[in-house]
Amino acid sequence: MNKITFIGAGSMAEALIAGMVTAEFSPKSIVVTNKSNTRRLAELNNKYHIQVEQKLSEAVSEADILVLAVKPKDAQTALEHIKSFINKEMLIISIMAGIPTTYIEQFLNRDMAVIRAMPNTSSMVGLSATAIAKGTFANDEHVKMARQMFETVGIVEQVSEEDIHIATAIAGSGPAYFYYIVEAMEEAAIALGLSEASAKALINQTLLGAAQMLNQSTASPAELRKKITSPNGTTEAGIASLETDQTDQIVKKAIQAAYQRSIELGNNR
Repeated sequence: MNKITFIGAGSMAEALIAGMVTAEFSPKSIVVTNKSNTRRLAELNNKYHIQVEQKLSEAVSEADILVLAVKPKDAQTALEHIKSFINKEMLIISIMAGIPTTYIEQFLNRDMAVIRAMPNTSSMVGLSATAIAKGTFANDEHVKMARQMFETVGIVEQVSEEDIHIATAIAGSGPAYFYYIVEAMEEAAIALGLSEASAKALINQTLLGAAQMLNQSTASPAELRKKITSPNGTTEAGIASLETDQTDQIVKKAIQAAYQRSIELGNNR
């Protein structure tokens, strides 16, 4: 049984822990530590019955898999703190956005197996779209271990590390785009006279239904759209307005901007 230690106890770490425990990973095999928030550690211990450890040396040195779940700005500090306690046999899984595997490998100055993962916030409801990429020294067995962990909170796609920037733009940032559109839809519905509660219920279910159709249907998004776009109907009027405003180009520009920013963040390391 691999011992898995989380460095960091934020919401993404908790989402993954919750998924793993639900999927019958043994709570005894999961250890969490953080810099100083003992109350947060106690909360996770009470909720999931996992192990908590305030001594970083013990939390790290006994781990088979080390999950770096700190904010990207704290990457250097976290790596400095763990450097003395790691060994070459460990697998390091990083969920720090914008931090290349080479940065971790070079900072630790060892031929460490590193997997870079980009989950999204839908991990919290078990519906993440997670991209994983292996570093220089990681092998297929390491990928398999990472996949098993992240599949407890959704789907997993292995990509090249170069493509992790694209995955970040569409899956990491993607939920925010949909939330942005939903905000606009709710505001429009309320302005037209619908109650806030009814607008929320109808829009959320519509989004959920559309996602299920995309998952379960063999038809393309364009085909699904055309099936509900009757000539001279309401949907056609709405789509015509979107096309007039070149909404497709706006969406593409947003994804391109997120993609470029992901590259910039990585290049800063």
